Amino acid sequence: MSAHRTTLRRAGTVAALATAGVLAAAGVASAHVTVHPESYAKGATDGVITFRVPNEEDKASTTKVQVYLPTDHPVLGVLVTPQNGWTAKVTTSKLKTPVKTDDGTITDAVSEITWTGGKIGAGQFEDFNVAFGQLPEDTDQLTFKTLQTYSDGDVVRWIEETTAGGDEPENPAPVLKLTAKESEDGDGTPAASASTAATAAKSTAASASSSSSDSTARGLGVAGLIVGVLGLAAGAFAVVRSRSPRS
Repeated sequence: MSAHRTTLRRAGTVAALATAGVLAAAGVASAHVTVHPESYAKGATDGVITFRVPNEEDKASTTKVQVYLPTDHPVLGVLVTPQNGWTAKVTTSKLKTPVKTDDGTITDAVSEITWTGGKIGAGQFEDFNVAFGQLPEDTDQLTFKTLQTYSDGDVVRWIEETTAGGDEPENPAPVLKLTAKESEDGDGTPAASASTAATAAKSTAASASSSSSDSTARGLGVAGLIVGVLGLAAGAFAVVRSRSPRS
């Protein structure tokens, strides 16, 4: 019994340590700088994206946040929401390829936003909201490389990009996914329409198959009734014939 209890205690200890390790890993993974929501439709207009910056240090505070916006696929009409205790500096850059819009040709776009003056303490996070006029239509995602500076001078560079099918890097850059936008009539993209058509075709085939099965079942039922009636008639005839000589 003593050996058995010792084994159970060791197993319980190992399980507890494993669980703690998993929870710790989950905590580290969730402490990355992220962008919310995680996705927008391509070409979306008049929206807001939020950069969530958690503090990962126990003995230092985050005192500076720098977010770099892509200029090869620029975000147009960027506006910064006032943040209590923080001062935002917005930097614009000349675009290599101007963007044509309904309001004219855009030659400059915001390339960097730097927040300073505030403080994010241990176990805390801060949300930095950025409004936009229009997102690009010619890419599937936007990568916002970010630098996080601590009060002790350490700088965490959230600039690593995740490759397709690869593992998440140690310091991944925040990524906003851009999804296919719906068509003007609201019926969805051609791919969605094709998928709907395929589903409808399968449904029609299933209905036809079901109808055919019902017809077959009905036919078999009628045939069974006929056979039953003939059987009863034959039985009655046999009974009558067997009684006739006795009469």
